[in-house]
Amino acid sequence: MQCWIGEARLGDQNAWKQIVQHFSGMAFSVAYTRLGDWSLVEDTVQEAFAEAFANLHKLQEAEAFPGWFKIIVERQCHRLLRRKRPTMMPLAETIVMDVEKYDVELIAERREWHQKLHQSVEGLSDKLKLAVQLYYFQGYSIGEISSYLSVSPSVLKKRLFDARNKLRASLLVTDFVSMFNDIYEGGDSVLHVVNGDHVGDKLRKGNIRGDILVWREVYPVGPVFLEMSEPSSRAARVEYLGKTLGIPGEDYVSNCKTQEQVLHNFHKYDEVVLWFEHDLFDQLMLSYLLHWFSTQTLGQTKLSLLCIGNYPGIDPFRGLGQLTTKQLEKLSGTWQQIGQQELETGKKIWEAYTSPDITRHVDILREDTSALPFAHVALELHLSRLPSTMNGLGIVEQTTLELVQQGVNSPQELFKQIGNRISGLGMGDLEFWYRLRNMSEQPHALLEIQGPHSFPDHQKKTTPSFDQCVVVLTEVGRNITAGAHDWVKMKGIDEWYGGLWLQGDLAWRWDSERNQLVYTEPYHK
Repeated sequence: MQCWIGEARLGDQNAWKQIVQHFSGMAFSVAYTRLGDWSLVEDTVQEAFAEAFANLHKLQEAEAFPGWFKIIVERQCHRLLRRKRPTMMPLAETIVMDVEKYDVELIAERREWHQKLHQSVEGLSDKLKLAVQLYYFQGYSIGEISSYLSVSPSVLKKRLFDARNKLRASLLVTDFVSMFNDIYEGGDSVLHVVNGDHVGDKLRKGNIRGDILVWREVYPVGPVFLEMSEPSSRAARVEYLGKTLGIPGEDYVSNCKTQEQVLHNFHKYDEVVLWFEHDLFDQLMLSYLLHWFSTQTLGQTKLSLLCIGNYPGIDPFRGLGQLTTKQLEKLSGTWQQIGQQELETGKKIWEAYTSPDITRHVDILREDTSALPFAHVALELHLSRLPSTMNGLGIVEQTTLELVQQGVNSPQELFKQIGNRISGLGMGDLEFWYRLRNMSEQPHALLEIQGPHSFPDHQKKTTPSFDQCVVVLTEVGRNITAGAHDWVKMKGIDEWYGGLWLQGDLAWRWDSERNQLVYTEPYHK
């Protein structure tokens, strides 16, 4: 902006055009808030820009332009209101629908929602209404709006929060943002599917145009099935995630239905972009989505993929969540179109991962998955979680015991070190707390957690007592770590890994060094 202001002061028309283009949306929103009549807004904004250009030499600091220009717009509105009482025109009449693009039913439904949405927004206070218009309708970032309105980002976020709460009540919807995204096609008609709320929030704050769908699933944890939306599949998953991670069943089902509804409407977008990274968590999510899209007729919608395993200047790179809003913006447009090879690869990976047959999980490593470059290593890590030939422990349990043996004895530090050692799993804290709890349960506990504590779950935050307790090896844990005993033979197992339901003792163990199954008794297919 400083460059534009400097060049515009020297009479550069192209620089002034950039300023007009960038600030028009804000100016129109402010003017409409004051005038309430689109027939008057255009002239008012033009006059405001003319006044700003004529007085640009008076602006001492280029950074002050947004607030300075807002005052000019408001002054022009005030002048007009003194001269003429505006004639109100319903906002709904300004909405033009592309009748060839939508069927009649959809046109009627969207027109109705447009009216409800705008009527509800009009009912907000001026401050809340302006915040909603600039952020959701015009697509400006938090930083840009804060500068323009001369308020801090925290104040602006509070206004948006308050506005959403009021709109939820008036619109009778639980998620105003999802409803808004369903009506508007995001400028560039792009749907961005991302791997977490942290990344989604940063994309919304940046200049990446389009709608954001955060795909909230933890496919490395619990039972997973080829068709995830079937009632029996969903019921099994609800029971497991509630028991292990403390995720309320109603929340899980509601989230699944919401994200599936957005995905099923992908045809309204010109392009769907999948944002993922290299770890097992993301590769399984990616495989599921590719499997799902492989069963759909894409029509005119282009499917694209951005999948990275590193970023310049960030070492170690663990994921997109490490990147700033500006760094994520630099990735915009670097995605590659997904073709039949990628779809087929994702499909066969998902079919293997959801299979109840251990050999399908092993055989996928011998197939060509190079269309998804990070898939092979991720699948190796998936298998490394299974009971090993050394002592029946998977990589998470084995690494945890080794760290405790080396003196790492606080739960939080253990989670941090596990993330450093086996970052390729992409394991979240709730999964690790479940694994840690499982290792500390009798009989044949591997660990003892000393001090008062309760494990965090989806609803409970970490308590001070949990942060201060100490984790130590039991005698069983020391023997198992040394490979003197097999934990599965001692304790048995009842656990899910993808489509595998491991129960009791097992006829096999996994040899991570040779990437092969070793059978502990005669095996018959």
